[in-house]
Amino acid sequence: MNLVLVGTSHRLAPVEVRERVALDLDGAAELARHLADGGEAVCLSTCNRTEVYLAHRDPELAERLAADALAEGEIELYRLRDEAAALHLFRVAAGLDSLVPGEGEILGQVRAAYEAGACGPVLDRLFRQALHAGKKVRAETAIGESPASVSSAAAALAQQVFGELDGCSVLLVGAGDVSELAARSLAARGASISAVTSRTQGRAEELAARFGGQAIPFDRVGDELARADVVVSSTSDPGYVLTAERMPERKGRPLFVIDLAVPRDVEPAVADLDDCYLYDIDDLEAVVSESLNGRWREAARAESIVVHEAGRFRDWQASLDVVPAIASLRERAESIRSGELAKAAGRLDGLSESERRTVESLTTQIVNKLLHVPIVRLKEAAATEGSGYVDAARHLFGLGEDEDAGPGRKPRK
Repeated sequence: MNLVLVGTSHRLAPVEVRERVALDLDGAAELARHLADGGEAVCLSTCNRTEVYLAHRDPELAERLAADALAEGEIELYRLRDEAAALHLFRVAAGLDSLVPGEGEILGQVRAAYEAGACGPVLDRLFRQALHAGKKVRAETAIGESPASVSSAAAALAQQVFGELDGCSVLLVGAGDVSELAARSLAARGASISAVTSRTQGRAEELAARFGGQAIPFDRVGDELARADVVVSSTSDPGYVLTAERMPERKGRPLFVIDLAVPRDVEPAVADLDDCYLYDIDDLEAVVSESLNGRWREAARAESIVVHEAGRFRDWQASLDVVPAIASLRERAESIRSGELAKAAGRLDGLSESERRTVESLTTQIVNKLLHVPIVRLKEAAATEGSGYVDAARHLFGLGEDEDAGPGRKPRK
């Protein structure tokens, strides 16, 4: 089984491109099921990336199917295989490939994608090890000590704009996890979460209650826009939730709008309105680069962890080819041992039961000791030299050939 990765991210495409392939969790699960025909598939779709991981016997076919599903020939994609693909996922889970290095949200997103995917033995091993690598990085490095997410970076940007957030009124459009994280970061800097609106009224009420604000129906959002100083929008709607036409006149009062959604919630034309300052998820990069120098220093330590984990996955993946060969070698040796003992049965009739057990034990030990070094070398070679060494062992020991094929005879089909 080959591991194949096809995807795009903030490193390759701006938000207006990424939003064309963004999927919610149900959409990602559906795509994974569609692509898993004949193999395994997981789709990871976040604000910063949409990626498909496949385990398939035909990597060329798998790569082509994934690329067709994502891009339809119009979006630039990266393509990685085997150890390189594993290393990429481990870096993603560790937060090393995020807009905000070490951000905490990505580990949960990787877990959700894994649980929603169509996994078999290869992707199950891959994603479990990725989650392990992500946890290990957070436990053994300080990469998560600066602003921990895009949401907290957004709050830092708001503070740069207003100087101080004490007394600033915040409107949350959307009541999901990203909105809650943004609300926590803004409130920690002194802002007041005055109102929350969402298509799901119950979730809006729950989130508003946590911060002492009020939940408002979506059709009343215009009134709150007139009163708010900061708007954070993060919904899963496919189209624009806030348009330039819907925005009220500010009359000299600045309005800071942070669009954390992919696809975008806020029409870009809002940025052209007087007193409106619009920032989307890509605009946070400047804030990140200024405030996260410490994380980049820790990233070097984190890189060594994920490289080690990728090596472990490479060795495990290589063992998938060698294990059947080792099993065949043991079976062949045991067949020869037991066959020779059976031929000598007449000469062993005079042995006591204890003596028979001694002969069994002795011949078994001889076989095990003879096989020990070849098996160790097979495992070592599989990790460094690929399947060629395994094929040579199959040929040398006649593994898979008919036991009755004598010298100079072809194996029976």
